[in-house]
Amino acid sequence: MITVRGIYDYLNEIAPVDLRIGDDNVGLLVGRGSAPVTKVMVALDITPEVIGEAASWEAELIVSHHAVIPFRISGVTDRDYTGERVLMLIENGIAAICMHTNLDIAIGGVNDTLASRIGLTNIEVIPDPSLSPKGDRGVCRMGTLPEPMEIEAFALHVKRSLGGNGIKYLPAGREVRKVAVGGGSCGSDIHLVAAAGCDTFVTSDIKHAHMLEAGWLGINLLDAGHFPTEDVICGVLADSLRARFPGLEVRKSEKLTDPMKYIGDV
Repeated sequence: MITVRGIYDYLNEIAPVDLRIGDDNVGLLVGRGSAPVTKVMVALDITPEVIGEAASWEAELIVSHHAVIPFRISGVTDRDYTGERVLMLIENGIAAICMHTNLDIAIGGVNDTLASRIGLTNIEVIPDPSLSPKGDRGVCRMGTLPEPMEIEAFALHVKRSLGGNGIKYLPAGREVRKVAVGGGSCGSDIHLVAAAGCDTFVTSDIKHAHMLEAGWLGINLLDAGHFPTEDVICGVLADSLRARFPGLEVRKSEKLTDPMKYIGDV
């Protein structure tokens, strides 16, 4: 019998919770470990719409990247977004396993998948000394393009590769060859990207200060959106669960799409 705990143990093998950054809330956050599982829904976020989709499909578990309980809470009621979703999960008998920064860091996780999706080769970890003094751990990845590209063409390539609704970019007057990626909000890692010798950085949620710093460093900067740069892992997780647990039905959420809309195009 496949159980919530069995699935959690497997996910902990491929993205150990010990890799999480700080007090990031990861792991089995809602439900009983002993509960049997026949159907799993995978989604970037556990929203009310995703919970409704899972309930209609009679799934017993949702595996997500972003935590349904992002940090400590003082109560679970329908007066706030977190409480409402936790209540919906419990009322529908659905457990929740969330693998966030540990899945960003893990080999084969979010950022290796993102790098591969946009066509990078020779993919390596960009070391982050704050995560490991040995220099063997980091969130961001770097790799090379098979052929160099102009920044405008590369920006359009990234948008199409990720299926995003739009993209912002800062041209630094350099050809795109050695590229760093950081799914989600990795703008603060711009100094690590520069130290690694990259000419271009693909991430999202870029702050104005990081944009200015990238320009000063001479690094092309692309804000490809939070959802597109991280949702790439969901299909990979679904395939991995199917391979590990034959007979388990696994489905990627169809309800959850990028909520951001853009006017215009690259």
